[in-house]
Amino acid sequence: MKSIRLREGKDRSLLRRHPWVFDGAIARGGADPGETVRVESHEGRFLAWAAFSPASKIRARAWSFDEAERIDAAFFIARIASAIRARGLFDIQSDGLRLIHGESDGLPGLVVDRYADTLVAQFSSCGVERWKSVIVQALLHETGLTRLYERSDASVRSLEGLPEATGWIAGSGQTSITITEHSWQLGLDIAEGHKTGFYLDQRDSRRKFAEHAQRLKFKDVLNCYCYTGGFTVAALAGGATHVTSIDSSGPAIEKARANVALNGFDAGRSTLLDADVNASLRQFHKEGRFFDAIVLDPPKFAPTVAHAERAARAYKDINRIALSILAPGGVLFTYSCSGGISADLFHKIVASAGMDAGVDAFITERLGGAPDHPMTVNFPEGEYLKGLVLLRR
Repeated sequence: MKSIRLREGKDRSLLRRHPWVFDGAIARGGADPGETVRVESHEGRFLAWAAFSPASKIRARAWSFDEAERIDAAFFIARIASAIRARGLFDIQSDGLRLIHGESDGLPGLVVDRYADTLVAQFSSCGVERWKSVIVQALLHETGLTRLYERSDASVRSLEGLPEATGWIAGSGQTSITITEHSWQLGLDIAEGHKTGFYLDQRDSRRKFAEHAQRLKFKDVLNCYCYTGGFTVAALAGGATHVTSIDSSGPAIEKARANVALNGFDAGRSTLLDADVNASLRQFHKEGRFFDAIVLDPPKFAPTVAHAERAARAYKDINRIALSILAPGGVLFTYSCSGGISADLFHKIVASAGMDAGVDAFITERLGGAPDHPMTVNFPEGEYLKGLVLLRR
């Protein structure tokens, strides 16, 4: 077994069971892409078994902190079975759910979502790429499914020195799928959609938004960065009179239109705009238009902490205008999915936006990802999705 030796004092994160080893922490040693290495402290003490990534800034990702554990096919079969069993502990009211959530499930670089009878997997690190065939067979065995589509086309693959890979690994057929979520249906395309085809992490937030719409009797709702209309459908299901949805992707807008129709809602209750969100918000403000409820669910503005300052300005700007056009007594659901923006920083950004807008609001709730997208004690980076519910005073 090959080994890597860390520099003096660089073992603290592994002693806390954080799974990442950065390139600057390594004094010597190496291996082939994805090969398992023994990670040792400066003094030679065992720290972890890890997958080596020679092209990545995250040079090694820990599989196990148990020196007696073997990293073999049985290891991956057991980890996958454990992750899938854990999903049975959650109240997931959908046949679309995340089965494997990377580091949080002890499988760094692996994401697996289930959409009805189909699995979609992303292999984004050298370690899981090396064990792909074993992982695929374990997934099919544990779920009893026969269709698995690969969506290893995220930009992080290039940082690992890996080419993009997409297509059917097991089974075949249509990539357009309809899932059931709560009391409504949502169509998606696993070959073309964002991530693995859909944003399953917002499942509980969509339900909560529908509940707010029903209780507060929303009349005019604005859904920004609407993608394929998940929050639009939720608002209409909750009884909202009218929903205006905006996204700069024409194909996403058409899928949102199809989802409105799929659930039997009157097309007259929905306006879908293929437009720039920032420009649209400014135009609504100029027109003096107000909304009873607004959803701000933008794309990732800050993938890392290094991008946080620029992203903070972007988040502040959209929240400032949104609060300005939110009617008194109205509700804002606002989110950040940027790993480089902490929950506390996001709170401060939104508070500053309110100050600049001259608007005060109660923060009635903090939101996060659905429970099948877990954050663990040892891997706080798993808390990438942060949300706030504000009630304008």
